[in-house]
Amino acid sequence: MKTTLIIAALAALNLLSFGLMAYDKRCAKKGKWRVPERTLFLAAACFGGLGGVLGMTLCRHKTKHWYFRVFFPLFLIAQIAALAWACAAWLK
Repeated sequence: MKTTLIIAALAALNLLSFGLMAYDKRCAKKGKWRVPERTLFLAAACFGGLGGVLGMTLCRHKTKHWYFRVFFPLFLIAQIAALAWACAAWLK
């Protein structure tokens, strides 16, 4: 039960992060009001790293900003490491 809840929460956070990137790209193309960069970073930092990286890659969005190219993958790596550590601790 707990595991299912954690997986669902991670999936929701990553879908949110991906959705924000896709929405911001669409707004950028149409010249509409944009999602603030700090919101995109917050979504990726709160265990939405995979969604942020996929949104950046698949939507070709924010790829020219060095801080997105550097920190989004770092968020993902840190989140994978944290999850691996938590799983190892849980299995002991």
